[in-house]
Amino acid sequence: MTKAYWIARVDVRDAERYKDYVATAKPAFERYGAKFIARGGAFTELEGQARARNVIIEFPSMQHAVDCYNSEEYQAAAKIRQEVADAEMVVVEGV
Repeated sequence: MTKAYWIARVDVRDAERYKDYVATAKPAFERYGAKFIARGGAFTELEGQARARNVIIEFPSMQHAVDCYNSEEYQAAAKIRQEVADAEMVVVEGV
């Protein structure tokens, strides 16, 4: 089974409410086998416009990654995130 990765670039507008997003999303991440590879931290902008927070999450498969995003648990968290942050997210299949 080929692993898959969420890649998210995020600018958080309300750091306190973003904590609610993280807590609400946690059950979905646990249910679908998410493993955080990068979560914030230092970065170097090479090309294009960067966002302040960059996240890479590994999943056991593309199906796990998509199902996690579409899950009731994660969608509840996504509503919070969309209120307090601007983001782009993609799912990429590993090699």
